[in-house]
Formats: sequence, C-alpha cells, structure tokens
Amino acid sequence: MSKPTIRIHDTETDKVIDREMTVVEFAAYEADQATHLAKQAEAEAKATAKAALLTQLGITAEQAKLLLS
Repeated sequence: MSKPTIRIHDTETDKVIDREMTVVEFAAYEADQATHLAKQAEAEAKATAKAALLTQLGITAEQAKLLLS
C-alpha cells in the first residue's frame, strides 16, 4: 500500500508540491486514525447504551431532556 500524499501549496510563489508522507508522518497519521476510530467506537457505544436505557425506562429522548432540565 502506498502512503498518503501530502500537498504543500506555497501561496507566495503559487507552487504546489505533492509528495508521499515520510515514515514519521505516516506513523503519526496511522496513530491519529486509530485514535479517531477508538473515539468513534466509544461514541457509538455510548449512544447505544443511552438508547437502551431510554427504551428500558420507556421514555423518549425528549422526555429525558425535560426530566433533566
């Protein structure tokens, strides 16, 4: 698999340079992607748990907001 490309645009000279990420940049990119996926999975798990709790209580999200306000 090839590494993602980085685009550098020098606005003073209007030159555009496209290059592959370095090993260090690619490692940071992969770490950022893994962190993003973990946060996304955590948010989905929280949303699922919240929906299950609301169903168990027999109320809607709007009703829960009213109760908590």
